[in-house]
Amino acid sequence: MKTGQTHLFIPGPTNVPDDVRRAMNIGQQDMRASDFGDLTIGLFEDLKQVFRTRTGEVFLLPGSGTGAWEAAITNTLNPGDKVLMARYGQFSDLWVQMAQRLGLEVEVIDVAWGAGVPVAEFERRLGADTRDEIKAVFVTHNETATGVVSDVAAVRRALDASFHDALLFVDGVSSIGSIDFRMDDWGVDLAVTGSQKGLMCPAGLGILAVSAKAAVAAKTSTMRRAFFEFEDMRAMNAGGYFPYTPPTMLLHGLRAALDRIFAEGLDEVIARHARLAEGIRRGIHAWGLDLVAEHPSLYSNTVSTIRTPDGVDAREVIRIAYDEMNTSFGSGLGRLAGKAFRIGHLGDLNEGMCLTALSIAEMALVRAGAQIPMGAGVAEAQRHFTGVATAQPRLRIAAE
Repeated sequence: MKTGQTHLFIPGPTNVPDDVRRAMNIGQQDMRASDFGDLTIGLFEDLKQVFRTRTGEVFLLPGSGTGAWEAAITNTLNPGDKVLMARYGQFSDLWVQMAQRLGLEVEVIDVAWGAGVPVAEFERRLGADTRDEIKAVFVTHNETATGVVSDVAAVRRALDASFHDALLFVDGVSSIGSIDFRMDDWGVDLAVTGSQKGLMCPAGLGILAVSAKAAVAAKTSTMRRAFFEFEDMRAMNAGGYFPYTPPTMLLHGLRAALDRIFAEGLDEVIARHARLAEGIRRGIHAWGLDLVAEHPSLYSNTVSTIRTPDGVDAREVIRIAYDEMNTSFGSGLGRLAGKAFRIGHLGDLNEGMCLTALSIAEMALVRAGAQIPMGAGVAEAQRHFTGVATAQPRLRIAAE
């Protein structure tokens, strides 16, 4: 029998704070009532602050980030449109597959899992596209499978340097609300996230921010769609309503989660994620293990993907942690299966939780056969969190 607290250290769904859970513990309500907009109109406006957009609009979709991906594509592009995408992890690969299934002509750049978006190659191909055949560029801001964050602003600069008018799509599912994201400043046209990551809610809401430029493109898009029609959503959202039955309990949870974010301050939330992630990374390096991310400039502040030593199956590390220590770590996805595991460090998180993650990961690694120094990761993270550069000598108390 498992006892004590269950520990969740996966990169989504993340821990739901108690006040967010309590906010969702309500009876069902009339989503057509005259006062329903008192709850929902504020959500649309406040989410714009999280995306850091003043001129865009936000849509809330029952579903997940994947549903918001589809809504973004089907509302702004046309069958047969050429789009430029890079594949550098499981989720960027899934986005490529969706675009292909929806009938787009996908120009794919494959790079190593552990690398980020290939900005220079994007710029070269955009510069060569003198007839503007490429209608959209797609970027996975934070590749959750590899723990790699890419430079979206650099992609915008590449578009501008090429005088290219393609739409810029960004998957921010595991970054928005946790890692710095600036929709207006970076010229992002469609940005996608979900409720279950940095927004600290259960899964069930896909969230999509749309620029004015993308809204214009939607007026001439001929791709088939029904449930995800922008015009239907826009017409109903203006009064705080939806063209479908919304998950009202999740909306109350989102209200509480946004209140938490604004009480802490969005800049402070982002800084906290950076500080906690650095502690986790220092702990991993103290074990002598490597991250999948190829360079420190690519390190994600929401998830660390750790390569296990030769002869140690990452699936066994995850099994031991779950079965014996009541703890969930993220699995290695796709080509990383068995070779890596993930520690998610986003959302409702503090130093003590990070130390717990490192401590249990150490024990599971050792039980799986890894030769790592016990306690080294926890100690190194403690030094980072306390600002102590080196271990301090024990104080000796003189006998009286």
